[in-house]
Amino acid sequence: MSTGLTRSLAELSSALEYEQLPDDVVEIARHCLLDWFGVTLGAADEPATAILLLALRSAEGPATVVGHGNGYQALDAALINGTASHALDFDDVSVAFLGHASVAILPAALALAEQLDATARELIAAFVAGYETVCRVARALGPRPYVRGFHQTGTIGTIGAAAACAHLLELDADATATAFGLASTQAAGLKCHFGTMAKPLHAGKACQNGLLAALLAADGFTANPDAIEADQGLAALLGGGTDLDAALADPRGRWHVRDNLFKYHASCFWTHSMLEGIGDLVRSGAVQADRIDHVEVHVSAIELGAAAIAEPTTALEVKYSLTHLAAMALLKRPTSVIRDEDAHDPELIALRAKITLVGDAPPGPPTRVEVLQDGRTYTAQHEVAIPDRDLAAQQQRLTDKFASLAVPALDNILAWDLLTTIVHLGPEHRVRELMMLARP
Repeated sequence: MSTGLTRSLAELSSALEYEQLPDDVVEIARHCLLDWFGVTLGAADEPATAILLLALRSAEGPATVVGHGNGYQALDAALINGTASHALDFDDVSVAFLGHASVAILPAALALAEQLDATARELIAAFVAGYETVCRVARALGPRPYVRGFHQTGTIGTIGAAAACAHLLELDADATATAFGLASTQAAGLKCHFGTMAKPLHAGKACQNGLLAALLAADGFTANPDAIEADQGLAALLGGGTDLDAALADPRGRWHVRDNLFKYHASCFWTHSMLEGIGDLVRSGAVQADRIDHVEVHVSAIELGAAAIAEPTTALEVKYSLTHLAAMALLKRPTSVIRDEDAHDPELIALRAKITLVGDAPPGPPTRVEVLQDGRTYTAQHEVAIPDRDLAAQQQRLTDKFASLAVPALDNILAWDLLTTIVHLGPEHRVRELMMLARP
C-alpha cells in the first residue's frame, strides 16, 4: 500500500541546500521572519502566552522566549513562542497549505538554531525545507482532512517543524523519514477549538513535537518511516489521500514559499476576502452603515466550518465570526487590533443582526458580498489569495505592521535594531545575536 511518500519528501527536504535558493526566495524567507517576530512580540502579553510562561517557568537553557528573555529549554521555548505567534491570528498563510506554515516551523527552528549557535544561512535553508514539506504533504492529502475538522497547522505543521529541525541537525533521508514518522504520531489539532486559546496551542505543539521528533530521530529513536501513507497512518486517519504526484509536482513558481500570503487583518484568513470587499464598498462611498437594510455574505463550506461563530463574546471569537467582522468593516472599525470590548459593542451587535451568511459558494473564488441599501444592491468580490510580487512594497507593509506590534513590546530603539537586522540578515549572521534583540 506504500506509495513512498514519506521517504520521497524526506529525501527532498534533507537534500535542500541554501545555495539552491533564488534571491527572492531568501528575501521572502526574511519577510516571514520579520512578520513572525512582529506577531509574536505583539502577543507577548496575551493570556495564552502568560499562562504557558506560568506553567513552564524559566529553567536553565539557551533558548529565548520572544518578548520575555532567555533561560528556557528549547522544547519549552518552541511551545511558548509557537503559541504566542499564532495567538493574534495575524500570522501568514499559504496558498497550498490550509494552515499557518511559519508559526508551525519558525519557533521550532529558531529554538534549535539558538541552541546550536547556527547561522542565518542554516536557519533559512531549514525554514524553506520545512515550508516546502508542509505544502507538499498538504497537496498529497488534499483538503478533505481540513473539511472534516483537522487544523493543518497542528497536524501537517508538526511534520514541517520536524523537517526544519532535521535539516538543522543535518539528518540524512533515512533519519528524516523517521523524524516525519515521529512527528506524524504526535500530530493533532481540532477545528472545534477555533475562537479559543487551544487554536494557537496547535502551532505551539506542532513546534514542540516536531523539534522533539527530530531530536529523537537524531539519537536513533525508531518509528515507521512510511507513517504518512501507511495503512492506519496519518493520511488514512485524517481522511486524506496520498497523492505522490501532487506532492512532488512543482508549484507554479517552483517554490511553495513564493506563494506565501501575509495578513493585514488580525482574524481568520477566510474572513479577509469579505473584509476587503466591504472595505472597497465603504471606501467608494457607495455604502453607508446607517442606511443599510441587509447584507448577504456568500460563503462555502470551508468558511462556514472555520469562521461562523454567530454571537462572539471574546476577541478570540470575533476573529472567527464573519458576521461580526463584517459589521466592524461596515462601521470602519480597525481589524488589525481586535479586543474583547468589540464583541460587546451594541452598535456592532445591532448591525450584525442585518448580516446573513449564505452557504451557496464553491470553495476557492473570492467571497461575494451583497449589500442592500435604499432599494439598490451593491456587490463586491475581492481576491486576497494572490501573493504580492512587489517585494519592496511588501517589505514596507510588513515594516509598518512590525512597528505597530513590536514597539509596544520592546523599546523603540531595540525594535528598530531587530527590524534592521532581519531586513539585512546576511547568511553568516548568528541566530543567537538575532534572538538577543527580541528580549526586552
